[in-house]
Amino acid sequence: MDRIITGLVDEFQKNYALAELTESEVFEAFAAYCVLNSYYEEDFNPDEFRTGGGNDLGIDALAVLVNGILLQDSTDVRAHIERSRRVDVQIVVIQAKTTAGFEARVISDLADNLSHITGTGSLPYAASEDIVNFRECLEAVYGNIAKLSGALPELHVHYVTTGDRVADMVASKAASASERLRGLGRFERVEFRCVTRDDLRQLYRRATTKVAVQFPMPRKMSLPKVSDVEQALLGLLSARDLVMRILVDESGRLRKTLFHGNVRDYLGDENPVNREIANTLRDPSRRERFAVLNNGITIVTRGLHVVGDDVYLDDFEIVNGCQTCHVLFEHRDELTDNVQVSVRIVHSHDEDVINGIVGATNRQTTISEEDLTIRESFHRLLEDYFGHSRDPERRLFYERRTKQYAHHRVEKTRIITRAQLIRSYTAMFLGEPTRRGQYRSLISSDSGNLFAEGHQPVVYYTAAAAFYRLDWLLRNGRIPKNYAPYRFHILSAIKLRVLGRAPIQHTSRTAERECQRILDVMWDKAAAEGMVLNLLTPLQRAIDAEQSEGVAARELARTQRFTKRVSSEILSPTSP
Repeated sequence: MDRIITGLVDEFQKNYALAELTESEVFEAFAAYCVLNSYYEEDFNPDEFRTGGGNDLGIDALAVLVNGILLQDSTDVRAHIERSRRVDVQIVVIQAKTTAGFEARVISDLADNLSHITGTGSLPYAASEDIVNFRECLEAVYGNIAKLSGALPELHVHYVTTGDRVADMVASKAASASERLRGLGRFERVEFRCVTRDDLRQLYRRATTKVAVQFPMPRKMSLPKVSDVEQALLGLLSARDLVMRILVDESGRLRKTLFHGNVRDYLGDENPVNREIANTLRDPSRRERFAVLNNGITIVTRGLHVVGDDVYLDDFEIVNGCQTCHVLFEHRDELTDNVQVSVRIVHSHDEDVINGIVGATNRQTTISEEDLTIRESFHRLLEDYFGHSRDPERRLFYERRTKQYAHHRVEKTRIITRAQLIRSYTAMFLGEPTRRGQYRSLISSDSGNLFAEGHQPVVYYTAAAAFYRLDWLLRNGRIPKNYAPYRFHILSAIKLRVLGRAPIQHTSRTAERECQRILDVMWDKAAAEGMVLNLLTPLQRAIDAEQSEGVAARELARTQRFTKRVSSEILSPTSP
């Protein structure tokens, strides 16, 4: 491989603790990390999206994005679609080779395989479990065709090598492959792209760097000095510049991570307010008054520089204006130079100030400012508890903000995201391994059970430690990877085996003592491996029992009946 790419792959392999993989396998995971980060900016485990192995039909990694959420398991795809009114789907397929060039034959073979995989007929040859799962993902999508947001799914195929150029013949083959796959009538858009070594370097740099933007804002004023606020600006920004310089990434996709500070996600074009915003943009006489008809947006940034008319932002988020931004993005082709947006920019490093702004600008929701502030304070407590209270071997890093540790030299597998923590905690200590959902909806429905005042950080840390260890066992092949879909059932089983069925008490002394019993096992590699291997026997009994009653293998992990059956098997007096 190219020397620079080799260095980047080595850094990636160390960061994600993938020492057990071969060179080609690491490159597949590296390619998945680089490519998928251009579609999804939050942290994820790239090895989970790697397929590889026999009968993979030339697909080394794949992912399905449903409404911007990165997924790879058909159960998760189906669950996200079922709870959404409207869905937008993108399918990403990656073939990665360490060779220093592109082969036209590889493109033709991959296009041929994809035409069979994504088509409606049966496969004419044997396929791996990952490919079967891929087809089940497609079935979940096309089985809910009425929910698609006015367009069929998009298919993005990336052929990655360390080659430095794409020959004309290869480019023609890629274009022909796109046309062939588009001719299936299953996709709104098909992209077949050859990714060179220079593309890889650029993609890796973007993936490991926080979002920074520059835009002109000549009409602005500085607000009076406020305690713990470095600077605050109020002004007008061209709607075009807002969309093209701030909201979209280099690939032209909306940066979903910018809106995590909003309590509400995008409510869709059917929402009356959003429909009215769109109507304003369509009306030539009203769009010029957009700045006074719309409340505008609020940006909180941890890095701000102003040089003349130009504004530079680094590590920022849009904490109010999610609906406006999404509508502007959807109608970006209708924007003119006369459409202006009112923008407030607050530069601060004080998290209390930032949380106050988030709460104050989201009062219209059912989640109160006080509740939101308490929860965000609790997340900061967890961040400190995870990162500073343990010896290096037991240290985890709670990612309270997206790409928070992008510039830190930490093992990426030790970074625990909010989504991972929620799933792990609800599985282990609430006994709900099938529970899925976005953070804002979960704190509304589980107000007393999730990130609540008085909860002990050690309980969340324990769930995270168990998740980390189980991931380590799966990643290193210490337990069969076919149990990966049941990882949250295994977390629930660990708690049942060590502490029994009774819920944990969130009082300091009791929680510390009970959690320590789990932590003593999880931080002992041999003990953790032994316990999990032991738990696989009753878990397999539950799997076999459900399958004997006609439940499909990939449906098991999402049913309450299976959860109850696993619990009964774990707590059975005859269970090993």
